[in-house]
Amino acid sequence: MNRNTLNAFRHKIYRCFGKAKDALFNLVDALFSEAAARSFPELSFSPFFERTWASLYEALEDGQIDAARLREVFVDFAPLPQAGEFVFLGVDTSNLYRPEAETAEDRTLVPMANLPKNSHAASPGWVMSHVVLLPTQAGQGTYVLDTVRVRSTELATEVAARQLHAVVALLVACGLHPIIIGDRWYACAPFLARLADVRACSLLRVKGNRVFYHPAPARVPGQIGASRKDGDRFQCKDESSHGKPDKTWEGTDPKGARVEVRCWKHLHLRPARWVEVSVIQIIRHGATGRARDPKISWFVWQGDLPAPLAEVSPTYRLRYSHEHGYRFDKQELLWDIPTPERTERWTQVVACAHNLLVLARPQMVGCYRPWETRHSVLTLTQVRRAMPTLLQQLGTPARPPQPRGKAPGRAKGFHPKPRTRRPVIRKTSKKQKKSNNAASA
Repeated sequence: MNRNTLNAFRHKIYRCFGKAKDALFNLVDALFSEAAARSFPELSFSPFFERTWASLYEALEDGQIDAARLREVFVDFAPLPQAGEFVFLGVDTSNLYRPEAETAEDRTLVPMANLPKNSHAASPGWVMSHVVLLPTQAGQGTYVLDTVRVRSTELATEVAARQLHAVVALLVACGLHPIIIGDRWYACAPFLARLADVRACSLLRVKGNRVFYHPAPARVPGQIGASRKDGDRFQCKDESSHGKPDKTWEGTDPKGARVEVRCWKHLHLRPARWVEVSVIQIIRHGATGRARDPKISWFVWQGDLPAPLAEVSPTYRLRYSHEHGYRFDKQELLWDIPTPERTERWTQVVACAHNLLVLARPQMVGCYRPWETRHSVLTLTQVRRAMPTLLQQLGTPARPPQPRGKAPGRAKGFHPKPRTRRPVIRKTSKKQKKSNNAASA
């Protein structure tokens, strides 16, 4: 991608902004060029943010972003392969914790990640669902295609399916064959049923205790009663229920250890009998057997194309880049810092800055620290340090600010009312413990 294409991408983003579009675009430029900022107000120190620090908050409070148009712009300028090839999509959610924002609306109780073993905790916050373009090479970084907040009245799988319908339609129009990669929380009947009419294949991880069923047997002449709705039971952890696999493959991993892959076709989940899937088992003889390095892993393949058994494990490993993308957004692009209530708009601004860094990397000379090696892939953090030089050459489509003088302030005698405190919404009801008397009765 040359600088003309990058400049065209910036102008397309600018046209997706409605009200307060100049302040919003200055915020995007400040975010992906001011590497020294460690808080939201410090972004106003960037020479590319031409307004005062108060305009940071006004941009998110009053700004408008056309989400559907922004999605189309992201897809149009995405680093896609040639027509007829496969493209890998990652779908996942990330939590933004806001325990102190008592006046914020629609906060739900979300689980906290990265806790010690057997520790469970939850915090009020929001859940953001992302669909990203996964890189096929290590260290290349993800490219955001769509981002939506999961509201308290919705499920993450429902929101993800709606996002994938829109994104896959745009990719198929480009002549590509999408493959959706998701974690085990997406291998459920509602999600698979919503993706049944999507022109894409899905590779989803499955829990070890998941139960599938074979097709129901044909009705026997003279049979009394209703026909069977499901066939024989197939439970992943019960080897006696597996039977002979329909297809197998054996090879070695990059370390030379033996790998076995088995596939059972024409299975389904009971709540979605009309959705046919293939269940895949991967046995890695060189694994340690720990939680992060299991010897046996289970996957589900859904789609019109046959499951590529030799490529299941390498394909699913592409999903790990999604986690690194979340970490970069939170640690470098300040996505996780406390911001005004317009968190969804702030997430879209972060996505714009993230994608600009991805598209600018091929033509950038990174800014390295003395302890950083120059022989590895150029990281987005190193690209961000060198962005001020490129921005001076590209310019900005945003109009310069028009100072309006000093604000009159509040009217004399005005006393603002305290903001309404809003409760945290629980998506699942709390289980009531039975008393000893009720249990004995």
